Amino acid sequence: MKTDYDVIIVGARIAGATLAYELGRAGYEVLLVDKGHFPSDVLSTHNLFNNSLAMLREMGVLDRLLALGTPTYKRAYVQLEDAIIEGIFPEVNGESECLCIRRTHLDRILFEHACSLEQVHALQHFRVTGLLRENEVVSGVEGVQSGGEAVQYTAKLVVGADGRHSTIRSLAGSKCLTSMPTDFASYVGYFKGFCQEHEPCSEFYKLGEFIAIVFPTSDHLHVVGLMFPLANTALTSRMKANAEKGFREAIQSGFGETSFALRLQEAEAAGPIRGLQGYDNDWHEAMGKGWALIGDALSFKDPAIGQGMHDAMYSARLLKEVVGRHGLENFQWEKMAAHYESELMNKFQPLFGLACEMTRNVPYTPEQIMVNRLIAAHPQATSAFLGMYNHANEPGELGRVIGVLSHSIIQEEI
Repeated sequence: MKTDYDVIIVGARIAGATLAYELGRAGYEVLLVDKGHFPSDVLSTHNLFNNSLAMLREMGVLDRLLALGTPTYKRAYVQLEDAIIEGIFPEVNGESECLCIRRTHLDRILFEHACSLEQVHALQHFRVTGLLRENEVVSGVEGVQSGGEAVQYTAKLVVGADGRHSTIRSLAGSKCLTSMPTDFASYVGYFKGFCQEHEPCSEFYKLGEFIAIVFPTSDHLHVVGLMFPLANTALTSRMKANAEKGFREAIQSGFGETSFALRLQEAEAAGPIRGLQGYDNDWHEAMGKGWALIGDALSFKDPAIGQGMHDAMYSARLLKEVVGRHGLENFQWEKMAAHYESELMNKFQPLFGLACEMTRNVPYTPEQIMVNRLIAAHPQATSAFLGMYNHANEPGELGRVIGVLSHSIIQEEI
């Protein structure tokens, strides 16, 4: 096996596999490595809105994913206290359907899709232990293969696509630019026999201090997410003692007056309940001399906002464009990093800010309650609200629509 490449990508799940495919298709020699193996699962809400499906179709992999039989959906049911918002996600780039496919399927297929290119070489069970440097520029990686053999590989660029606890980020010395601790614990479980009341849809509930999310997913299952405040130490203890029992008790306590709680009672857990008790919404320096970050290694956001999968693919594609524009010879690292950072900020900062707002356990103000009711009552506001999540429109569009509606209501009252 050769030891010198154009790009080494550490982490071969959605972000890394997407970048490997895009770079390989552009003619770059890529080494794609991962400490794990495929297929394998990872803790994730793994939802893809229709804007992400458009990217998968452009990559030529969507039909293979859909052939697995995971149900698609296009409707959302959102309950924010007493405001019930129902609607269809706006179409994006000709795509109307959304997909919540399990990572065991998604990551394997994306990995295989990338590796089908002659320019992409892959290593599973490879653990990075250090970075190589030449004149203060990262020039490769050193690590340990599955048999325990220590090896080195060199490249013009090393990319960390290795998640929110990124080894590459740490070894490269990437600075944390923003960090907002969440007030919530977050747990996820798969359930069989969970029935949705009409067509498949996403469900989101925020009642009091509890948040819950539901998506139809692969293998005839639904994935259910539960978030509750870390300050609820009694529930935290119950979750540690018996996660499924605590999970069910919390949903019954927080959502007992909804059909969601009743439907979950009738469903059977398919595997263990897993979760995180505390995590940061963070944003790190994205590029330095010889290295770059994509996906959760770059920025991790509250799972409730549902942007992780999209941002993994988008940041990968953006980095490929930056590499293509600046080239892999005679790097002007500062200029290249400024370009990459600027594009990331323009695309991700609005929803990163929204995630930081959602991650605080703060009751809705009277003004926000009125806004939520207004969104629920007017289809154009509902469309703008849902369009924030699939990037059909900028978050500012919802504010504009709310302003127009509020002005119209005031004029009618006069």
